[in-house]
This record gives sequence, structure tokens and C-alpha cells, in this order.
Amino acid sequence: MKLPHKRRAERKDATARPEQRREPQRALRPGRRPRQRPGRRRAKSRGRAARKARRPLRPLIDFPRRGRRGRRRWTPSWKLTSGLFLLFAGGLAGLFAAVYAQVEIPDPHDSASRQGTVYYWADGSRMVSVGDVNRQDVKLSQVPESVQRAVIAAENADFYSDSGVSVAGIGRAAVNIVKGEETQGGSTITQQYVKNTYLSQEQTVERKIKELFLSLKVSNQRPKTEILEGYLNTSWFGRDAYGVQAAAYAYYGIPAKDLNPSQGALLAAVLKGAESFDPSLGPGNRQRAEDRWKWILDRQVATGSMSAAERARYTDFPEPKPPVKPTSQAGQTGYLVDIVNKYLKSRAGITGKDLAAGGYSIHTTFEKDKVQALAEAVEQVRAERLDPKKRPEDQDVQVGAASIRTGDGAIVAVYGGSDAVEHFTNNADTSGVPAASAFKPFVYAAALEQEPDGGKRPAESAAPDSAPDSPKPTPTGPTTESVKLHAGLVESDHTPFVESGKKTGLKKVKDLAVATGLREDSMAKLEPTFSIGTSTPSAVRLAGAYTAFVNHGRAVEPHSVTRAERNDAAVDGLERPKPRRAMSSETAATVSAALRQVSWSTVGPPQDQRNRLPSWAGKTGPNDRMNSAWFIGATPELSTSVAMFRTKPDVPQLLPMQGVGGPDSDRGSAFPPLIWKAYNESATPAATPAEAPRDRP
Repeated sequence: MKLPHKRRAERKDATARPEQRREPQRALRPGRRPRQRPGRRRAKSRGRAARKARRPLRPLIDFPRRGRRGRRRWTPSWKLTSGLFLLFAGGLAGLFAAVYAQVEIPDPHDSASRQGTVYYWADGSRMVSVGDVNRQDVKLSQVPESVQRAVIAAENADFYSDSGVSVAGIGRAAVNIVKGEETQGGSTITQQYVKNTYLSQEQTVERKIKELFLSLKVSNQRPKTEILEGYLNTSWFGRDAYGVQAAAYAYYGIPAKDLNPSQGALLAAVLKGAESFDPSLGPGNRQRAEDRWKWILDRQVATGSMSAAERARYTDFPEPKPPVKPTSQAGQTGYLVDIVNKYLKSRAGITGKDLAAGGYSIHTTFEKDKVQALAEAVEQVRAERLDPKKRPEDQDVQVGAASIRTGDGAIVAVYGGSDAVEHFTNNADTSGVPAASAFKPFVYAAALEQEPDGGKRPAESAAPDSAPDSPKPTPTGPTTESVKLHAGLVESDHTPFVESGKKTGLKKVKDLAVATGLREDSMAKLEPTFSIGTSTPSAVRLAGAYTAFVNHGRAVEPHSVTRAERNDAAVDGLERPKPRRAMSSETAATVSAALRQVSWSTVGPPQDQRNRLPSWAGKTGPNDRMNSAWFIGATPELSTSVAMFRTKPDVPQLLPMQGVGGPDSDRGSAFPPLIWKAYNESATPAATPAEAPRDRP
């Protein structure tokens, strides 16, 4: 008989859940873990917590990484990398927002407060002040839509949809500024408007950052039409013109409202840089301007702002009118300013836009009395020897001249033409006039450089104090080629120079000429005629190159500026050029002997017998068949070159010199020596024989 409590236990076991009854079988099945009782599970959890509590806490920034070895220890985890990136991005965004909130749009520049640029004579007296702002604001409604579209297509095609800035353009410019390289374009129209209206033109990182924030602010607060109107009224178009209205008058003599789409495309082209795209500034500019004009018209078709049918109507280049100098630059003043501005651009990196903005004080090398003396010498010979009313051959005659101090290369005087206001091209500093026989001394020097001792020097019968009617020097031991070249230079014979050029090598002749100061881009093709002067150096460069024969083989670089300041800060890059060795002193002495004989036989001794300084000269003669006449005369004080030629604005090539001044003028070659002599006797002070320097070996 079972006891009551045992019966209750059996009943309880019989009523147990099937899962509980099957639990022992499950625990015995292979591959399955027996279920832990709740007590064991809690014990295990308490064990893990205890072990975790005993572990040291990881730092917030796990670097170098714990538990890693080698390179992995020093490789940041992706959590650390992403966290730092988010932190940096958030901080940068916060800083950007804070700066943007604090930026206020300043007042526009007051154009009336701009200062002029003042040019001074060598003695410190004031020559001229230029740079008054030439601008007349117009409403956007007064600018044809075709002009607006041309500017937008050329400068910022997505102007109406962008945020006002080009981050890529700013970043590129900032990197280039830091690296000291030339900045590149890429600014939006809004950025350019902000720079023109509120900021300076300096290329610095600080200015670029200001430009970024102001451009965003302006783009958010001003309508695009207002920005475009401001940009068109403040942009620099060259020719001293700020704004589209002044540019329309400067290039076409009409108001902006009358510009046609073709003319508007050209004005949009010069926005890229008038120094490079104003077609009146040389054949290279002409080609660049035409190429960009075509591109802008095509660009409008590509962007949908002009139909292909309308584009097809504009096939002829819209030739602008010649530039006009302000009346303050009449006479020779405009030519002097032109030479100075070119020098500042090449040496100091100053742009035409910088100069037009004003504020510069520029001290030049020009001597007022010598400029006047050179102009008077030219006009005197023209009045006495040319008669354009009676001789058609005397019409369209041009003269260019330059006088350089032999010792240091300072340009003391130029004659660029009759009047800078009426005749825009600077005849003293333009290429295009063949040097002819005036180039022969460089061929002679190059040949001598290939021989020992410069081919030996002719006898001292060619000394500077020789009588003007003394016999030709008899060379003492020179080579046969030197004798031929010496005679050929004096007698204007081409044959020995053509032969010598072939023998010496035209490349060596060219290299020596460039070493004396002639520009590489004025050199002609290396053909047999190269040796007889097909190259076209300017009067300034040829006068500078002849100093090498006077200075015993050392050439001086022509310069026109002694110093310049802006806002009391000196402009860098204007240090006086140092003389450079162009040829040996022996070569210079040998060529000088022939050049002195040319001088005496051409112009004779000075009228003032006290002033019997030695002089060197190269010239063209009756055997030259080129359309130019040259005379380059040098003394220990001044090297002066004079060129005469004929040209018409609508004729691309030079006109013939045959018959200029009558049948006895040797194709006009008789006149440059007369100009040189009249100028030199006025500009060079008299010296006693004891003061006259003698030639040195």
C-alpha cells in the first residue's frame, strides 16, 4: 500500500508537461547542448561581468591601437578615422557659418578717389599724370541682350544658376599664390564683380577668402541682374576704359546700346586681358582676338543663347578703331609713357589694369632736353629735305629714333612719331623695319669670335684722334676674312657678309646678335640673306646692341625706369640691369675700327673742334635694296639709332624708299645720318681734347 505523499508525487509526475518529460532525452541527443538551469545562467552572467569589471577601460581615442602589433598598431581604425573626419567637417561648417554670419557687404569703391599715375623726368620734375578713371555707368537695360549673352558665354555660362562662387577656381588660385606661380582664371562673374567693386586687385590668399564669403553673401542678397549690371560697369576693357559704355566708345565710337552681337563678342574677348586681346597691339594680338571672338560666338550657339542661323551672319571680324591717346600725352609724351609701361609690365609684372587704377609714382630715365633735341633734329631734316606736296615719294615717311646712355643703358630720349595722339604706333619701339646693312657688324663680330684674338686688330691709324681725311687703316696681320669684312662694312658690300655667314654659321650670328640685346622674336629666318639684315629690331634695341662695340664687348640692357612706388611701397624688379659679356674685347676692338671709319666718312667731324670724341657708326647704303634707311652712331656717352621708312595703315608691308628726298638721297639713306649729327651736336656737351676718352684695348 502506497503512502499518500508518494501517490501525490506520482500524479504530479504524470501531469507534467511533455516538454519537461522529454528534457532528459533532448539532453542526451548528440550535437545539442543541454539547457541550463536558470541558476547556472545567472552564475555565468555574473562571471562575465566580473571578468569585464577586471578589464581596464579602453581610451576614447585608441591610438596607437591596443592589442595590435607592427604596422596595424599605427593604422587608425575606421571608427577613429570617420570620427575625426566628422569632427573636422562639423567644426569647419560651424566656422564657415560663423564667418558668413559676421561678413557684411562693404560700401563700393569710390572711383572719384582714385589717384593718377605720375611719371617723372630723370631730373625729378613732373612729366605727366595719367590714370583718371574713364567710366560711365549704364543700366542693364541699355546694354543689348546680345552683349550680355556674349559676356556670360565667355566668362560664366551658368551665371544665372550658380551660387556665386567657383570653389575649384578659388582653390586653384590659392594654391598657385602659395607656390608663387601665376594665378589662373576660373572666377565667376559674381566673384569678379565683388573684386572690382569691394576689394583690391592684389593676388593673396586673404583676398581670395574675402572674395569667397562676399560673393556668397552678394549672390544671396542681390538679384543676378544687379550683379551683371555692376560687373559690366566696373570691368576693365583696356584702352583706359572701365565699363562697357566707355569700352564701346573706345573701340567703336558708339554707345553701348548700339553695339551689335559681333562687336559685343569682341568686347567680351578683351575682358580676358586687353594686353593680349586688343587687336591694335600687334599681329599676335590680332590673331588671338579673332580666335577668341569666333570662340565666343560659337560658345553662344553651344549654350543655346544664339541660333546657328544668327551665328552664320557674323563672318567678318568687327575691326575696332585705332586707340586714341589722351591729349595730355600729345607730342612725344605718349611714346615715352608707352615705353615705360612696357618696361614695367616685363620687369615688375604690373598690368595695364594696375596702371589705369592709378596711384603709382614712376621715375624715368628720360631727359627732357634730349627728348626735345631729338624731336627738333628729326623735324628739321624733314622740313629741309622732304617735300610731300611736290614729291609723292616723300609722302607717308616715318622716323623712329632712340638714344641710350652708353655706360649703363638708360634710355634718355626717343622719337616715336610726329604726335602720339595722331600716330599711335611707337616708331622707336616697334619691330617690322629691316636693319639691312646696320646688321652687318654682328656678322663681322661672329666671324671674329671663331678666330683667335678676334682676327687681330687693325693698326692704330684708326685711333679716335685720327684726322677725318686720313687714309684707310692698313691691317697689321689680320686674317684675309677680317680684311674682306672690314672693307665690306666700310664700302657697304654685301658679298663678304653672305659668305662669312655661311662659313661661320647663321645660328652663331643670330646668337651673338641676341647676346648684344636684340630680341629673339625680331630675328629673321636663317637664310643666306639673314647676314645682310632681314631681321627687324627696334630702334631702342639696335641702339642698345651697339653699346657692345663701345664697351669693349659688354652690352648694356636698355631701361627706362629708375624706381617706382605705390602707396609709399617700392615696386620690385626694377634694379638696374648689369652689363653682360656679348663678345671678346679683341673682337669689339676690331669691329670698332671699321665702325669708326664708317662714322668719319659719313658724318665727318663735329663742327665744334673741341668735341672730337671718338664715334662708331653703322648704316644702310645705296647697295641696300630694302625698304628702310638706318644710321646708328655711338660715342662714349650716347648710342643713338635713327630709322626712316614708309608705311600706310591699310598696307601691311613697307612702301619702297626709292626716290624719297630726290634722286641723290641713296634711297633715303642720306637722311638718318643728318638727324643723328644734328641731335648729337645738340645733346652731347663739348669736351676738350684732354677730356676726350681714348679707345682702350
